[in-house]
Amino acid sequence: MPPTLASLVRHPGLKLSVLAGEDRLETPVRWAHVSELADPVPYMEGGELLLITAMQIEADDPEEMSRYVRRLVGAGVVGLGFALGVNYAEVPPALAAAAKEEGLPLLGVPRRTPFIAISKAVSAAIAADQYRAVTAGFEAQRELTRAAIGAEGPAALLARLAAHVDGWAALYDASGAVVAAAPDWATRRAARLTADVARLRSRPGPASIVVGGGCGPAGATGAEPAEDTAVADRVELQSLGTGRRTRGVLAVGTGAPLGTAERYAVHSAVALLTLTTERSRALQEAEQRLGAAVLRMLLAGEPDHARAVAGRLYGGLLDAPFRMLVAEVPSGGTAQQAHAAPSAADEALAEPSAEATSTSTGASTGTGTATGEAEAADPLATLIDTMEAAAARTGESVLVVPDGERLIVLAPDGGAAVEACAEHAQAVEARRGTKARPRDRAAVAAPRGDELVIGLSAPAGPIAAAAAYRQAEQALSVARRRGRMLVEHEQVAAGSVLPLLADDAVRAFADGMLRALHEHDATGRGDLVASLRAWLSRHGQWDAAAADLGVHRHTLRYRMRRVEEILGRSLDDPDVRMELWLALKATAPGTSA
Repeated sequence: MPPTLASLVRHPGLKLSVLAGEDRLETPVRWAHVSELADPVPYMEGGELLLITAMQIEADDPEEMSRYVRRLVGAGVVGLGFALGVNYAEVPPALAAAAKEEGLPLLGVPRRTPFIAISKAVSAAIAADQYRAVTAGFEAQRELTRAAIGAEGPAALLARLAAHVDGWAALYDASGAVVAAAPDWATRRAARLTADVARLRSRPGPASIVVGGGCGPAGATGAEPAEDTAVADRVELQSLGTGRRTRGVLAVGTGAPLGTAERYAVHSAVALLTLTTERSRALQEAEQRLGAAVLRMLLAGEPDHARAVAGRLYGGLLDAPFRMLVAEVPSGGTAQQAHAAPSAADEALAEPSAEATSTSTGASTGTGTATGEAEAADPLATLIDTMEAAAARTGESVLVVPDGERLIVLAPDGGAAVEACAEHAQAVEARRGTKARPRDRAAVAAPRGDELVIGLSAPAGPIAAAAAYRQAEQALSVARRRGRMLVEHEQVAAGSVLPLLADDAVRAFADGMLRALHEHDATGRGDLVASLRAWLSRHGQWDAAAADLGVHRHTLRYRMRRVEEILGRSLDDPDVRMELWLALKATAPGTSA
């Protein structure tokens, strides 16, 4: 503990007497300062014991003393020491009365006690307190180090840290999810800080923020209060990692600001957890190199060799159906095409239920999905963190292979990693003001060059890995063309092919094919386009098509001959009929490009 006025009064060598403010003697003293200025306030920082002999002040003037003491209190001076027997034999009544009125402790300093003795006593007490804090900090560092290298790892470290700070501690992974907390009840408290953790993760590291009370149980004593207890704890969030990108977050909750010893303990925990995190990243990089070799063997049609290389690390992943995911961040013109306003082609994809959308949004919030800023900064890394964190929580194996500007992932079908990927995609699209299945061009956000596109294959096994890769590529292509973040292969094959005609290139082809017929009809010499549509819709049945048009069948025959003459194509050719029918559908009213 730092020195207090009470400890100075009890000091046997100082012989100080208390003349006012007896109820405030437990106030800590930051320093002892001597000043004979009539107004020493500009030179005060707060927390000082001011020592005076009253050489330059009118100590007998009640009004002057009232103003003097009031200014000292306003400046944060914690006590006033008055030298007895120097300029005044006793403390002037005006000064004593002013001190009592303002509640400022007033200490009598006997003549045989020099001011320098008081300054030395304060300095020695502060030094002793700092030494105790440093010693306690080193002891905490040793305990935390032993815990970090033990079998329980971060969990044991958090338990020791919570005991040292007399509060609670929690660890978040790179995706913002809580992976460990101490005591056990702190898991619920830590989960309520998801938004604050996301805000910290969006900043370049190292970074820290302090969160006040108001959102959970107080943790100053280490015991779990009632659910409805008002929040009184103070939470510090510290980023983990050596680079600018946050690899995790440490949260420490206490009932008061951290002292010097507690601060040493927290800094030690941050250093140890950062080392653990970076060591884990190095191991992950080695695993990625092994995973890349396994993936190459699978795509080359060598599943047995892939199993042998995978061993126990990825072997379980190859024993059950998996999904293959291909993701990329479009750049330049590709990005603009990938995120142009989606067309009616999305009608071909299945519409998600409202229940699914609601569930995904809630889950993404609960797992602490990265903020828009963090996702935009490195969307591929954010996707990796999200999927790996979800897999780690359930014990799944995932194979992650960065491939230049792309990312390839093998994850168990129906597992947490695939689910986390879908939830992440829906959460990002929701933040950008889009729907998971956009229909309205005006409701879609403007194109962005930093957005992620993902293709997901159907469930497959090791033998069909190459086919799964092609499926993921096809789904990725659809996602890129339609401005969607995530498309599954099952969605590519679902629905009708007609919405796929709503493409600018297809529309341009259709306009060119039918332009001559439209120009002919514009002169008022017949309705060849409508006649062609009716004839094709009736599969070339003259009487039925003529009846639809309200003309004689010979008139319709003449018009079809004119179509052949103008286009230079034979309607007996099934390919020609197919192209004309698709051109008519592409240019029909209600088909938007």
